[in-house]
Amino acid sequence: MKVVLASKNNHKLVEISRITEKFGFELVLQSTLGVDIDVEETGTTFEENSLLKAEAVMKATGLPALADDSGIAVDALNGEPGIYSARYGFDDTLDDWGRLLLLLKNMESVPDGSRQGKFVCVITMAWPDGRVIQARGEAHGEILRQAEGKNGFGYDPIFYYPPLGKTFAQLSPEEKNRVSHRAAALRALNEKLKEAGYADK
Repeated sequence: MKVVLASKNNHKLVEISRITEKFGFELVLQSTLGVDIDVEETGTTFEENSLLKAEAVMKATGLPALADDSGIAVDALNGEPGIYSARYGFDDTLDDWGRLLLLLKNMESVPDGSRQGKFVCVITMAWPDGRVIQARGEAHGEILRQAEGKNGFGYDPIFYYPPLGKTFAQLSPEEKNRVSHRAAALRALNEKLKEAGYADK
Protein backbone atom coordinates (compact mmCIF):
# COMPACT_ATOMS: atom_id res chain seq x y z
CA MET A 1 0.00 0.00 0.00
CA LYS A 2 1.35 3.40 -0.96
CA VAL A 3 1.43 5.83 1.95
CA VAL A 4 2.37 9.50 1.62
CA LEU A 5 4.71 10.98 4.19
CA ALA A 6 3.53 14.50 4.95
CA SER A 7 7.03 15.92 4.92
CA LYS A 8 9.74 17.23 2.63
CA ASN A 9 12.42 15.91 4.99
CA ASN A 10 14.36 13.04 3.45
CA HIS A 11 15.93 12.25 6.86
CA LYS A 12 12.44 11.41 8.15
CA LEU A 13 11.63 9.36 5.05
CA VAL A 14 14.68 7.16 5.54
CA GLU A 15 14.18 6.83 9.30
CA ILE A 16 10.46 6.05 9.15
CA SER A 17 10.68 3.79 6.08
CA ARG A 18 12.94 1.37 7.95
CA ILE A 19 10.07 0.67 10.30
CA THR A 20 6.95 1.00 8.09
CA GLU A 21 8.26 -1.22 5.30
CA LYS A 22 7.58 -4.32 7.38
CA PHE A 23 3.87 -3.60 7.02
CA GLY A 24 4.20 -3.54 3.26
CA PHE A 25 3.77 0.23 3.14
CA GLU A 26 5.53 1.98 0.28
CA LEU A 27 6.32 5.31 1.90
CA VAL A 28 6.85 8.25 -0.45
CA LEU A 29 7.47 11.92 0.20
CA GLN A 30 4.62 14.23 -0.70
CA SER A 31 6.94 16.01 -3.14
CA THR A 32 7.44 12.74 -5.05
CA LEU A 33 3.74 12.91 -5.91
CA GLY A 34 3.94 16.54 -6.93
CA VAL A 35 2.27 17.75 -3.77
CA ASP A 36 3.77 20.94 -2.38
CA ILE A 37 1.71 22.19 0.52
CA ASP A 38 2.85 23.81 3.72
CA VAL A 39 0.32 23.08 6.42
CA GLU A 40 -0.15 25.90 8.89
CA GLU A 41 0.53 24.33 12.27
CA THR A 42 -2.17 26.08 14.26
CA GLY A 43 -2.48 23.38 16.90
CA THR A 44 -1.33 23.81 20.47
CA THR A 45 -0.06 20.23 20.90
CA PHE A 46 2.06 17.76 18.96
CA GLU A 47 -1.10 15.66 18.53
CA GLU A 48 -3.09 18.47 16.93
CA ASN A 49 -0.34 19.52 14.53
CA SER A 50 0.40 15.94 13.48
CA LEU A 51 -3.28 15.41 12.64
CA LEU A 52 -3.49 18.67 10.70
CA LYS A 53 -0.56 17.64 8.49
CA ALA A 54 -1.75 14.07 7.92
CA GLU A 55 -5.28 15.10 6.97
CA ALA A 56 -4.14 17.88 4.64
CA VAL A 57 -1.80 15.62 2.66
CA MET A 58 -4.32 12.77 2.65
CA LYS A 59 -6.95 15.08 1.13
CA ALA A 60 -4.48 16.48 -1.41
CA THR A 61 -3.37 13.04 -2.63
CA GLY A 62 -6.37 10.81 -2.00
CA LEU A 63 -3.98 8.32 -0.40
CA PRO A 64 -3.36 7.30 3.21
CA ALA A 65 -0.98 9.81 4.75
CA LEU A 66 1.43 9.60 7.64
CA ALA A 67 2.64 12.68 9.46
CA ASP A 68 4.71 13.30 12.51
CA ASP A 69 5.10 16.33 14.68
CA SER A 70 8.12 16.28 16.88
CA GLY A 71 10.35 18.49 18.91
CA ILE A 72 12.43 18.93 22.00
CA ALA A 73 10.98 20.08 25.31
CA VAL A 74 13.26 21.39 28.05
CA ASP A 75 12.07 21.23 31.65
CA ALA A 76 13.93 24.36 32.78
CA LEU A 77 12.36 26.36 29.92
CA ASN A 78 8.82 25.28 30.80
CA GLY A 79 8.71 22.84 27.91
CA GLU A 80 10.16 25.14 25.27
CA PRO A 81 10.80 25.03 22.38
CA GLY A 82 8.19 22.21 22.22
CA ILE A 83 5.88 22.44 19.21
CA TYR A 84 7.95 25.39 17.98
CA SER A 85 11.23 23.42 17.80
CA ALA A 86 11.52 23.78 14.01
CA ARG A 87 10.68 27.50 14.24
CA TYR A 88 12.50 28.30 17.48
CA GLY A 89 13.27 32.00 17.71
CA PHE A 90 10.82 32.69 14.87
CA ASP A 91 13.74 33.93 12.81
CA ASP A 92 13.72 32.79 9.17
CA THR A 93 17.48 33.30 8.94
CA LEU A 94 18.13 30.54 11.47
CA ASP A 95 18.90 27.03 10.24
CA ASP A 96 19.04 23.88 12.41
CA TRP A 97 22.44 24.88 13.78
CA GLY A 98 21.29 28.41 14.51
CA ARG A 99 18.30 27.14 16.48
CA LEU A 100 20.53 24.72 18.40
CA LEU A 101 22.84 27.59 19.35
CA LEU A 102 19.86 29.71 20.39
CA LEU A 103 18.67 26.95 22.71
CA LEU A 104 22.14 26.66 24.27
CA LYS A 105 22.26 30.42 24.76
CA ASN A 106 18.86 30.41 26.47
CA MET A 107 20.08 27.64 28.78
CA GLU A 108 23.40 29.23 29.77
CA SER A 109 22.21 29.92 33.31
CA VAL A 110 20.64 26.48 33.83
CA PRO A 111 22.94 24.53 36.17
CA ASP A 112 24.15 21.00 35.60
CA GLY A 113 21.72 18.57 37.15
CA SER A 114 18.76 20.70 36.08
CA ARG A 115 19.12 20.36 32.32
CA GLN A 116 16.62 17.56 31.75
CA GLY A 117 14.63 17.46 28.56
CA LYS A 118 12.85 15.13 26.23
CA PHE A 119 12.28 14.57 22.57
CA VAL A 120 8.60 14.04 21.73
CA CYS A 121 7.12 12.57 18.57
CA VAL A 122 3.47 12.10 17.68
CA ILE A 123 2.70 10.14 14.53
CA THR A 124 -0.70 10.25 12.85
CA MET A 125 -1.89 8.05 10.01
CA ALA A 126 -5.05 9.20 8.25
CA TRP A 127 -7.03 7.32 5.61
CA PRO A 128 -9.44 8.77 3.02
CA ASP A 129 -12.30 6.83 4.64
CA GLY A 130 -11.90 8.82 7.86
CA ARG A 131 -9.89 6.34 9.92
CA VAL A 132 -7.18 7.86 12.07
CA ILE A 133 -4.49 6.19 14.17
CA GLN A 134 -2.26 8.25 16.43
CA ALA A 135 0.75 7.24 18.51
CA ARG A 136 3.15 9.12 20.80
CA GLY A 137 6.75 8.40 21.76
CA GLU A 138 9.25 10.11 24.04
CA ALA A 139 12.98 9.90 24.72
CA HIS A 140 14.28 11.40 27.96
CA GLY A 141 17.73 12.86 28.43
CA GLU A 142 19.81 15.93 29.26
CA ILE A 143 20.83 19.02 27.33
CA LEU A 144 24.59 19.43 27.06
CA ARG A 145 26.45 22.74 26.99
CA GLN A 146 28.06 22.04 23.62
CA ALA A 147 27.39 19.91 20.57
CA GLU A 148 28.89 16.43 20.35
CA GLY A 149 28.60 14.02 17.43
CA LYS A 150 28.15 14.26 13.67
CA ASN A 151 25.11 12.07 13.00
CA GLY A 152 21.44 12.87 13.20
CA PHE A 153 19.98 16.32 12.65
CA GLY A 154 18.26 19.16 14.47
CA TYR A 155 18.97 19.18 18.20
CA ASP A 156 20.53 15.70 18.23
CA PRO A 157 24.11 16.93 18.97
CA ILE A 158 23.15 18.47 22.32
CA PHE A 159 20.70 15.78 23.48
CA TYR A 160 22.55 13.38 25.79
CA TYR A 161 20.89 10.00 26.23
CA PRO A 162 22.07 8.51 29.57
CA PRO A 163 21.21 4.82 28.91
CA LEU A 164 23.75 4.73 26.06
CA GLY A 165 26.11 7.42 27.36
CA LYS A 166 26.01 9.34 24.06
CA THR A 167 24.24 12.19 22.35
CA PHE A 168 21.72 11.30 19.67
CA ALA A 169 24.26 12.64 17.16
CA GLN A 170 26.83 10.10 18.39
CA LEU A 171 24.51 7.15 17.85
CA SER A 172 24.60 5.05 14.72
CA PRO A 173 21.36 5.09 12.68
CA GLU A 174 20.66 1.58 13.98
CA GLU A 175 21.09 2.64 17.60
CA LYS A 176 18.94 5.72 17.14
CA ASN A 177 16.20 3.70 15.47
CA ARG A 178 15.99 1.59 18.62
CA VAL A 179 15.80 4.35 21.22
CA SER A 180 14.57 7.58 19.61
CA HIS A 181 11.26 9.29 20.27
CA ARG A 182 10.27 8.57 16.69
CA ALA A 183 11.13 4.89 17.12
CA ALA A 184 9.00 4.77 20.28
CA ALA A 185 6.10 6.43 18.45
CA LEU A 186 6.47 4.02 15.54
CA ARG A 187 6.50 1.04 17.89
CA ALA A 188 3.26 2.33 19.38
CA LEU A 189 1.89 2.85 15.86
CA ASN A 190 3.02 -0.69 15.03
CA GLU A 191 0.88 -2.09 17.85
CA LYS A 192 -2.11 0.05 16.91
CA LEU A 193 -1.88 -1.07 13.28
CA LYS A 194 -1.87 -4.69 14.44
CA GLU A 195 -4.92 -3.98 16.57
CA ALA A 196 -6.57 -2.48 13.49
CA GLY A 197 -5.93 -5.68 11.54
CA TYR A 198 -2.74 -4.93 9.61
CA ALA A 199 -0.24 -7.76 9.44
CA ASP A 200 3.37 -7.38 10.52
CA LYS A 201 5.32 -8.85 7.60
